[in-house]
Amino acid sequence: MIFTANQHPSQMSSQPTQQEKLQEIGSKIRQVRETQGVSIEEVAKQTRIQARLLIAIEQGQLEELPEPVYIRGLMKRFADAIGLDGAKYAQEFSTAANSNTVNPSWQKAPTTQLRPLHLYFIYLLLVVLSIWGLSLIIDQRLAPKESQESHNSQPQTTHNPLQKEVANVQSSQNSAVKIKVSIENDTWLQVISDGEQVYEGELSAGENRTWTAQEELTLHTKDTGGLIVEYHQQQSAKFEKGSDLSTITYSPVN
Repeated sequence: MIFTANQHPSQMSSQPTQQEKLQEIGSKIRQVRETQGVSIEEVAKQTRIQARLLIAIEQGQLEELPEPVYIRGLMKRFADAIGLDGAKYAQEFSTAANSNTVNPSWQKAPTTQLRPLHLYFIYLLLVVLSIWGLSLIIDQRLAPKESQESHNSQPQTTHNPLQKEVANVQSSQNSAVKIKVSIENDTWLQVISDGEQVYEGELSAGENRTWTAQEELTLHTKDTGGLIVEYHQQQSAKFEKGSDLSTITYSPVN
């Protein structure tokens, strides 16, 4: 490993990696949860986060969790559920992957020298590319003639509108849950897809968003005024301003 003049091995090793930070935060959260006598199942029910993800956070299993930006959201809701400052814990977890590798200085790096063997491979590569380019040009010139002959020899086929409609229906059924949200008044919205946060932020009046899920799709909002939800293009609901409803959950259509 090569270090620049401004970097020292002891300074780099003192910076915790993303894995180590997750283990540190997860250990604190587990200690508080166990002290309060709260089970993982109770937290999962309260936060609507899958139990396996909560366990992965406590045990620092980074490979079992989604992208770091989603881990922050899960960590915040987990900590809030047991009375901790979720925003603080989420802020401590960095979304950028740490690396202890230092790029070498170009001024100190040795100059790469081309040897006869390297020149041979370069020459061979040029020959292969030349042959491939020539064959491509020949194929492009012959393709129109072959296409014309094939078109003349084969009967004309008619497009069936019913086949296109069936294909569109099958495409729309790939996702078990699909909703379209239309915003009439500015509102804050959080979207949980199959236990993982996929969106959180402010939406402006006039915006339209679509989300999908395989098992369950949940909307959390502070103000449902002017919120219109279209469910699989079949069910539509408008939540008027002042509604007490702050959580909306959708499951697959039977």
